[in-house]
Amino acid sequence: MATEQSQNLSPATVAMPAPTVWPLVLALGAALIFAGIMSSSIVTLAGAAILLVGAVGWWRQVFPFDHHEAIEVEGQAGPLASPAAIPVVHLRVGRQSSKIRLAQQGTPWMAGLKGGVVGAIAMAGVALFFGFVIRGSIWYPINLLAAAAVPSLASATVDQLKEFSSLGLILGSIIHVSTSLLVGLVYAVMLPMFPRKAFWWAGVSAPILWSGLIASTMTLINPALSARVDWRWFVASQLAFGLTGGYVIARAERIEERENWPLAVRAGIDAPGVERPGEK
Repeated sequence: MATEQSQNLSPATVAMPAPTVWPLVLALGAALIFAGIMSSSIVTLAGAAILLVGAVGWWRQVFPFDHHEAIEVEGQAGPLASPAAIPVVHLRVGRQSSKIRLAQQGTPWMAGLKGGVVGAIAMAGVALFFGFVIRGSIWYPINLLAAAAVPSLASATVDQLKEFSSLGLILGSIIHVSTSLLVGLVYAVMLPMFPRKAFWWAGVSAPILWSGLIASTMTLINPALSARVDWRWFVASQLAFGLTGGYVIARAERIEERENWPLAVRAGIDAPGVERPGEK
C-alpha cells in the first residue's frame, strides 16, 4: 500500500504515517476502567466499551494496510529518485544537505486562547439559560460552580444558591475563565493529531467523555454537590464549548513548527556552517 501511494505522490511530497487519535481513545478507556473500580461499575463498563472501540480503530489504522498521507518536502527540486539511483555521498562537517526536512505544522497557541474564550462564552450562555429557565435565577449555575471551592456554597440550599453572591461571582468567573483557556490550549495541541475535519469528533465525543469522568469523580469527592448538578445541562454546556471552541481552533491557520530545526538555529546562533531551513 505504501508503495502504491508513493507512486501516486507529486514530486514534492513523500508518504508519511497518517495522524491517528485511536491510541488516545484506548488510553482513555483504560483509565476509565481503573477509575470505575473506585467509583461505579457503570464507569468501568463505559471504559471497557471505549477501550474496545479504540483498539478496533487503531487496528484498522494499520490493517490490512498502513494509512499514509502526503507531506510536502521542503527544498525538493525534482521527483524523488529510486533507491538504486541515489549515489553515495560523503558527509562534510557543517553541511546539512544530507537531511530532508519535512514541513511540520501546528496550531498557534493564540488560536487555543481564542477558542477557549469563544467556548467559554458559549458554555456560559447555555449554563445561564439553564439557570434562568429551570431554577429561575442566573446566579444558580455561577454559585454552583464556585461551590467547588467554597464549602459554604457547597452546603447551601437551592434558594440560597439562587441569590447573588459576590464571592460566588468572583470565584466562579475565575474558575470558568482559567479552565476554558487551559482546555483551549490543550485543544490547540491535540487537534493537529486528529484526522482532518475531526473537530466534530473532538467537539462531541471529548466533552461527553470528560463529563462522564467529572460525574464519576464528583460523586466520590463531593456527593452533596453532585446531587445538585443537572447533568443533562452540564453535558449540553460542555458540548457548546467543544463545538464552538473546537471550530475556532480547527479553522486557525497552521504555522510551521521548529521541532526539526537544528539546535543552533533554534537558539538563534548565526555562525559559519549553520544553515537555516530553506537556505542553500
